[in-house]
Amino acid sequence: MGTHPKGPSTIVSPGMPDTSLAQWVQDNPTALGEKVLHKFDKQLPFLFKVLSVNTSLSIQAHPAKQHAEELHAARPDKYPDPNHKPEMAIALTPFEGLCGFRPLEEIVGFLKGVAEFQAAVGSEAAEVLMTAQSSGQPDQVSQAMQRCFTALMTCDKDTVAKQLASLLDRLSKQGDVAMSDSSKELFQRLHSQFPGDVGCFVIFFLNHMRLQPGEAMFLGPNKPHAYLSGDCMECMACSDNVVRAGLTPKYIDVSTLCDMLEYVPSSPQQQIFQCQKHPTDSSVSIYNPPVPDFAVAKIQIPSDCAQPCTYTLEAVDSASIVLTIEGEGEGTTPSVAEHKVKFSRGSVVFVSANQSVDIACRSKGMLMFRAFCPLE
Repeated sequence: MGTHPKGPSTIVSPGMPDTSLAQWVQDNPTALGEKVLHKFDKQLPFLFKVLSVNTSLSIQAHPAKQHAEELHAARPDKYPDPNHKPEMAIALTPFEGLCGFRPLEEIVGFLKGVAEFQAAVGSEAAEVLMTAQSSGQPDQVSQAMQRCFTALMTCDKDTVAKQLASLLDRLSKQGDVAMSDSSKELFQRLHSQFPGDVGCFVIFFLNHMRLQPGEAMFLGPNKPHAYLSGDCMECMACSDNVVRAGLTPKYIDVSTLCDMLEYVPSSPQQQIFQCQKHPTDSSVSIYNPPVPDFAVAKIQIPSDCAQPCTYTLEAVDSASIVLTIEGEGEGTTPSVAEHKVKFSRGSVVFVSANQSVDIACRSKGMLMFRAFCPLE
């Protein structure tokens, strides 16, 4: 949902013809809010979606703003969008992903314990990383990680396929492999989806994330990641700028990805983005990442809310999009009380800047997510 030219949303409202959201905000720019209008011109600065992942979605990263502009200028056919694309995923169900580089000791452990992985990386690059581990120097570790990761991603395809097949065979025979049960299952699952793909080995470099509903990952510039399974709310800057290098049938740009990544070891816990409770509304949790383009509010109206229950969606100084996940209600605004808007599972409502909405709940509780632009 948003105003991106590849697929702008459609405004559907009684008494007026259906029109694209992109055109509607061009015609009604004050609906965006003064600060948004000043910084982002006449467009909504974010995209908002529900994502349901069944097959894994590409090893990828998103370039920073300046790099996005450079890629677009150099190769507009491959990178048609000059904007950056930081994004955030908030789990609706148990959600799996890969995010950020693992702690160094885990990567080295896989190099030592999984012969096929080391064969694909190469013994020389592996040795450099082991030496860097002993040094304890962050710069040396980062350079060695980049060398190792690049060696894997640029490994000859026949070698990769051979080593993947060897590891798959050993796992099928329940041989002694230094992998946890969850890593074995993930490797086999990815190989069944993308047989022979180097991305199957990337699980030994990146953290395997398992988010519970309400937990989130923020994917800033140059952070390697992939979505593996589950449902999530996803919010991102208004962009389609992605650099991919595996687990995908789409365009792959290995050299760009390997050059741009942030090679910093981290734990899975460090990759979980924490929300904050709203200072005055106990029903609201705010996911506010360190970018100006977007934030997301999770609105959980409790099931024990006294009936009839009226909840006021507070006015914010930017346009916002509200998506209902559970429950139902009927919304009105103080300015147009006779115009009632239905809030129900799957409904998407555009709310203009500085406009509050009174929602009369028709169910025991509601769960909504609201994307907005939190400019100071």
